[in-house]
Amino acid sequence: MKLSKRGEYALRALIDFGVAEALGRPLLQVSELAEKEGLPIKFLEQILMQLKAAGYLESRRGKHGGYLLARPRENINVGQVARLIDGPLAPISCVSQTAYRKCSCPDEDHCGLRMLMLDVRNAISNILDRYTLADVVEITMRKLRKDKVTHPFVLVPLLAGPASHSKTRKSTKKLSGKTAA
Repeated sequence: MKLSKRGEYALRALIDFGVAEALGRPLLQVSELAEKEGLPIKFLEQILMQLKAAGYLESRRGKHGGYLLARPRENINVGQVARLIDGPLAPISCVSQTAYRKCSCPDEDHCGLRMLMLDVRNAISNILDRYTLADVVEITMRKLRKDKVTHPFVLVPLLAGPASHSKTRKSTKKLSGKTAA
């Protein structure tokens, strides 16, 4: 299982919404999020519409409209979001619980590759299904507090505006443990 860019951006957007909500700013505009993530607005809109259709987000119209979480962070499961965006978690179809297809192996019950891939699928599923958005937001907030970050990375580009975008992207990379170079 490899998380696609679409899946990665969907999860990052949900985390951004969760952190923003925890900081008292639950409503974010698509343009703000697109700028923060460095994504084309149309691509991000497609992802957010898919999340909205699945009941994870709701939208507000108007000049000061945008998107916000449609359910409590505790009720958003990371594994379910990954499956929504990218499909089954299984590395091969004969071990999938949601999209099983018989493989070409003549003896599926005794296939060593199938048994190995079933362990891989179960490990991935167990980890992703164990975490909710609330868990990931709490981990993020705890790290921000520990590092005494006054403006969390999710809001730095949003609060700074376009003029200091390149400067904030460098500090964002530094906060996430990547080098700014």
